Amino acid sequence: MTDDSLARPALILPAGTQVVARVEIKSSGGELVCVRGAVGIIVKAPADNHHSYRVRFANDAEASLHRSQIGVLKEVQRDKRDNSDFDLNRFVIYRCVVGSRAYGLDHEGSDTDRRGIYLPPAELHWSLAGVPDQLENDELQECYWELEKFLTLALKANPNVLECLYTPLIEEATPLAEELLAMRGIFLSQLAYQTYNGYVMSQFKKMDHDLRNRGAVKWKHAMHLIRLLLSGVTILREGFVPVLVEEHRERLLCIRRGEVTWEEMNAWRLRLHKEFDEAYASTSLPERPDYERANDFLIGARRQMA
Repeated sequence: MTDDSLARPALILPAGTQVVARVEIKSSGGELVCVRGAVGIIVKAPADNHHSYRVRFANDAEASLHRSQIGVLKEVQRDKRDNSDFDLNRFVIYRCVVGSRAYGLDHEGSDTDRRGIYLPPAELHWSLAGVPDQLENDELQECYWELEKFLTLALKANPNVLECLYTPLIEEATPLAEELLAMRGIFLSQLAYQTYNGYVMSQFKKMDHDLRNRGAVKWKHAMHLIRLLLSGVTILREGFVPVLVEEHRERLLCIRRGEVTWEEMNAWRLRLHKEFDEAYASTSLPERPDYERANDFLIGARRQMA
């Protein structure tokens, strides 16, 4: 896993998601409680995929299940259609490394998180089988977005997707992916201010809640909060997404190790928020990204797969 789920929020299923049990669920005495295929709802999501989800089923039974033991209901229903002849991983057009290794914050035990894009053939995209928005492999820490989904998230200035476009660690890129990388600046706009602020404020509320209720925070989360603010400031000031933390590395690692006080970390956070506001007020980035060029690129890519 990467240092924390903030770097990979798309892989954590939120509470309220309808799921299907992929295993039989038995009581501590060995009695069958729910059959394989039972439908339930996530009532509590973990912070990362090392831990279990709490799921409540239609018969009011509850169980703690790992991600591999549940499937998202709508995806399971879609999987029942006939698309077994297609290995969608064959259509990955872009593969890169993100997370702690790309940030320069990795350590000996860090996993390698791969993200990217896949472009399915038109016949599958047009078929009843359809295609999933993303291909996930939790065991290998991989996630590949379908091209349209990737572009949509990039246009919204999703930090995880923008980092895919700017990471220095690229493992595979087809000519089409190279074309996308060459035009990656079209996705940068003033929307980054709202999107990054949203991620940061949500994370800060969780940490503040932990501090008030448990007397401690998860310092890895604090580190990534600061990293996101640093990134947001640079985007608005300089028009690119910094992935390597470079000169901030040691200070960020000190936060991750808990070698700073909450007051020190929070003071840096507030200073960065002020810089972020100032950068937003003076940025030369456009108000909106270039939807037209992104749309033209998508249509061209679709035509290539027809």
